[in-house]
Amino acid sequence: MVKFGIEFVPREAHWKTIFYAIQAEKRGFDNLWITDHYNNRNVYVILAEAAFYTKKIVFGPGVTNPYLVNPVMTAQSMASLDELAPGRVVLGIGAGDKTTLAATGVEMRKPLTAVVETIEIFRRMIEGKTVSFEGKVFKAMGTKFNFKPRGQIPVYVGAQGPKMLKTAGKIGDGVLINASHPKDVDYAVGRIKLGVEEAEKKLTDVDITAYTSFSVHKKLEKATQAAVPVVAFIAAGSPNVILERHQIDVKKVDKIRGALRAGDFGGAFGSVSPEMVEAFSVSGTPDVCIEQINRLLKAGISQFVVGSPIGPNVRKSIDLVSKTVIPHFKK
Repeated sequence: MVKFGIEFVPREAHWKTIFYAIQAEKRGFDNLWITDHYNNRNVYVILAEAAFYTKKIVFGPGVTNPYLVNPVMTAQSMASLDELAPGRVVLGIGAGDKTTLAATGVEMRKPLTAVVETIEIFRRMIEGKTVSFEGKVFKAMGTKFNFKPRGQIPVYVGAQGPKMLKTAGKIGDGVLINASHPKDVDYAVGRIKLGVEEAEKKLTDVDITAYTSFSVHKKLEKATQAAVPVVAFIAAGSPNVILERHQIDVKKVDKIRGALRAGDFGGAFGSVSPEMVEAFSVSGTPDVCIEQINRLLKAGISQFVVGSPIGPNVRKSIDLVSKTVIPHFKK
């Protein structure tokens, strides 16, 4: 049976994000993911608050990166969260967003190596070991906690490129695929399988998660309109190989990129085509969304994440998903 996760971007006041988290748990969501960017509220503050106000939902950063926070400090934060909500914490780790990191003056150096080394240090720290590690990106010089962590915390690897996807299948407990279309998910699952086979695991050992841009409303047009701004940023950040996979005109996407760089959001959003919405979101009426989720299930996912924007009205959209979409898959 597929699990349902939900993603919140902590842009708004902390209490509003927690209100949504409580609502999501009550409405039957299995996982809660909070994004981690320097320009929003701190992910661990929000997760700690979620630990106190929820009872059973599994939660974690979706995703943090190795560059702005040292792997040892990520381990410390996650171990502390695991004390607040025993057995409900998972780590989502990825290379991070190049544009966001550049704004902080941080270089995204050897992203694949950085993620692998972070996971290695993280797991050793969570086991309560003294860690002496010298990698190509990170070092740990005899680091050890002054407290005893509870034990293993599942690691979900945020992945999009072929090497990261394969590595995620090899070393991850789960994979967060940043995609909304069966073509992209099918490709990703194929790469994940290679890593799973190399590690001599079973595919069912890995929680393959479609981390989608999602928007639902009873009226198709309203759902699509809400998805457009997010789709614009996704399209602008997509490499040409993905645009070509969906037969999207690169020149049209270049126009969006230029408008975003110039701060012309109206121009950028107005240049989003129906083909882009189809490629980079799961959006529409509940019936349309159910059909699109079914296609992703056939591609091989085991968790579906209802990601930003969720819908024109977040609270109402959570209720709509819980009443019309989730029951279809939880029969």
